[in-house]
Amino acid sequence: MSDHTRSLSAATRTLSASALRERLSKLIPSSSLRPVAALHASIDFAPTKIPRRRRLQTMVVAAWSTLLVNSVFIFLLLCSIPALWPFLAIYVVWIQWIDKSHEHGTRLSPWFRSLKIWQYFAEYYPASLMKECYLPPDRPYVFGYHPHGIIGMGAIATFATEATGFSRAFPGIEPHLLTLTNNFSVPLYREMIMALGISSVSKQSCSNILKRGAGQAIAIVVGGAAESLSARPGTADLTLRRRLGFIKIAIQHGADLVPVFSFGENDIYEQMPNEKGTSVYALQKRFQSMFGFTLPLFHGRGLLNYNLGLMPYRRRIVSVIGRPIHTQQCDKPSIEEVTRVQTLYIEELTRIWNAYKDEFAKTRTRELSIID
Repeated sequence: MSDHTRSLSAATRTLSASALRERLSKLIPSSSLRPVAALHASIDFAPTKIPRRRRLQTMVVAAWSTLLVNSVFIFLLLCSIPALWPFLAIYVVWIQWIDKSHEHGTRLSPWFRSLKIWQYFAEYYPASLMKECYLPPDRPYVFGYHPHGIIGMGAIATFATEATGFSRAFPGIEPHLLTLTNNFSVPLYREMIMALGISSVSKQSCSNILKRGAGQAIAIVVGGAAESLSARPGTADLTLRRRLGFIKIAIQHGADLVPVFSFGENDIYEQMPNEKGTSVYALQKRFQSMFGFTLPLFHGRGLLNYNLGLMPYRRRIVSVIGRPIHTQQCDKPSIEEVTRVQTLYIEELTRIWNAYKDEFAKTRTRELSIID
């Protein structure tokens, strides 16, 4: 074979290889060929030099976010030690059939609520409280918290700790944030949340706390699981129109109703699309009907990065505690009376939104909406 023929053949092979690589690059993105490098490039990792206080804030929020899972893990770990079985058996019997503290709100610990760790928890977002008027401690109160958000971190900071200064703002009032009764069946976890004053949201629990008289208060995240499915940054879609139970309880105990709007609660997590009519929405509603709660498909940031994980974003939360709506005690209020009080309640909640939206909801994508 001549030199000219060999050089032509080599050039042809080179051109063919170049053309092949070009065509493959169009079909397969380079990131697919280097997945680790692509993942690293898409994640916004936190810098190594961060102030110690910010590190502590992140660690406390991470610990709270995984508290339930860690409590179960620790309990199962203890169960692996045979010497502890008699004590664990007694503990399980006690929490399942004997201890009813979560229905009376009697395990609140002012010392535990005032620990420094909760200050770090609130500073992470940061979360704060805005008081609009004085609430005299000579009567019971029912606080309605809106919106639910994904988890209700602002409600925890405001009503379950002293990090935002609730007791300084409203001396003489003892708040009890309410949650699902199922949470009090989780070993170890239940002890911590009860020390924070968190109690069951059952009707009996509400009644037991309010019956204790002046200065007692319950805080209900009114929208519940249904509203969490609508929690997205920049929105304020409330599930409220058919929520009459908390209003009826307030009237039955002569408690003042206090609307609370928490600006920023919906901004701390992103949620996957789940509009009505989609398979995701149908699955979530099915889950809710079976278990009493639902699981929003959400994401936030991570422990060492800013855009991938299940921790909330650092976005400001301001809980505005509005003006009380006085109720006349009535054991069996009529539906007309309940509806009348609800109308006043919605008007006050709307007033709070209109008064502060331009200050605390500058990035909103739409106005307040009561969707159900």
